[in-house]
Amino acid sequence: MRPKILLVDDREDNLMSMEAILAPDGYAFVKAASGSQALKILLNEIDFALILMDVKMPNLNGFETAALIYEREKLKHIPIIFITANNYGEDNIFKGYRMGAVDYIYKPINSELLRAKVGVLVDLYRKNHRLIEQEKRLTIINHNLEMEVTERKASEDRVKELNRQLLENIALLESANRDLDRFAFMASHDLQEPLRKIRTFSDLLFVKYQPVLDGPAINYINRIQNAAVRMQTLISDILAFSRINNEKDTFVNYNLNLILQEAMDELDATIQDKKAKFEIESLPTIDVNPGLMRPLFENLLSNALKYSKKDEPPAIRIYSEIITATTSNKEPVKYCRIYIQDNGIGFDQQYAEQIFDMFRRLHVHSEFEGTGIGLTLCKKIVEKHNGYISVQSKVNQGSTFIISLPVHQATVETAGEASTNPDAEALLLFGKK
Repeated sequence: MRPKILLVDDREDNLMSMEAILAPDGYAFVKAASGSQALKILLNEIDFALILMDVKMPNLNGFETAALIYEREKLKHIPIIFITANNYGEDNIFKGYRMGAVDYIYKPINSELLRAKVGVLVDLYRKNHRLIEQEKRLTIINHNLEMEVTERKASEDRVKELNRQLLENIALLESANRDLDRFAFMASHDLQEPLRKIRTFSDLLFVKYQPVLDGPAINYINRIQNAAVRMQTLISDILAFSRINNEKDTFVNYNLNLILQEAMDELDATIQDKKAKFEIESLPTIDVNPGLMRPLFENLLSNALKYSKKDEPPAIRIYSEIITATTSNKEPVKYCRIYIQDNGIGFDQQYAEQIFDMFRRLHVHSEFEGTGIGLTLCKKIVEKHNGYISVQSKVNQGSTFIISLPVHQATVETAGEASTNPDAEALLLFGKK
C-alpha cells in the first residue's frame, strides 16, 4: 500500500501546491480544508504516514488541532510537520514542538526540502510498519508454538496415562496367566487320580467278567479304556505345558547330540516298530535348557514317526548350520539352525502357522492319535530359548521343521555334564543310524 499523507490547509491553492510537489514520490493524499475537518477524517482513518498542517487557520489553528489530535492514543504515532509563513519566535516554535510537531517548513515552500523531510518520515513509517507486521507474525508464531507445546504436553500426558494403563493391564494379565497356569496344573494333577481309578476298575471289570460279557459290553469297556488313555495323555500334555510356562530361564552350554540321543532312546520302540531310518549329522554345543530341549526333540521326532506314509518306512534327516543374523540394534548374533526333515505325508503349506496353535489338528483322531498340544509345546520351548520355529511342507512330500536358537544366551550356568569333546561323542552315539 502507498503511504498516506494528510494535507491540512484552509487554502485550496496551498493543498494543490503540496500535492503537486509530493506526487512524483507515489504517495496517497487525503485533504482537509480546516482543523475540524481533519479531526473528522482522523476519526475513521489513522493509518497516515504523517500530517502536513498549516498553522494559521480559522476557528482551530494548527497548534490547537495538533493538541486535539494527540489527545487520542491511537493518533500519537503520526508525526506532524507545521507549514507556516511567519516566524513566531522561539516560544511559539517550542509550543509547536510541545504539541507534538516534529518539524517546521516555512512558506514559500522549498520543494526539495519538503520532499526530503517527508521522505525521511515516510521511510521511518515504512520501517515501523514492517516492525509492526513482523511483531504480529512473531506473535502468531509464538501463539502457535504455545499451542503446539500445550498439545505436545497433553499428548505426553495421554501417552503416560496409556503406558500406565498398559502396565497395569500387563500386570493383571500376567497375574491371570499365573493363576491360569496354577489352575491348569492343579486341575490336571487332581484329575489324574480319578482317571487312574477309571482305568484300573475298567481293567479289573474286563479281566474278571470277560467270560460272561457279550460283544457290545466288551466294546463299551474298550471304549472306556481308550477314552481314559486319551484323557491321560491330554492331562500329561497340559501338565507339561504348565511346567514349561513356570520353568526358569536357566541355560547351560550343552551338547545337543546328547539330548537328541536321549530323545531317540525314549522313542526306540516306535522307531523299531516303524523301521525308521535316520541320517544324523553332528550337532553343535550351544547354550540351552536341557530339560526343555528333550521334549522338543521328542515331540518333533514323534511327529515325524507318527505322520509317516503307510507303505514307506520313515526316513528322517537331522542336520544343522550356524548363521549370523543382525538384531534390531544392528548387533550380529549367531544362531544355530536345526533341521528335522522327514518323508511323511506332509500337509498344505497354508497351515504352516496354524499347526503351532493349541489343540490344532489337521487330521481326525481316528486316523492319527494325539492331543494337538505337542507342537504348541515345541513353539513355547523355542520361545523360552529366545528362538524361532517354522515348518516347510508339501502334501505327500514330507515336512521340514526348522529351529533357530541363539548359540549364546545372556545368562549361562556351568554344566559339569556338558561334553568336552562333542565330535568324538557324536561318532559314538550315532554309530547305529
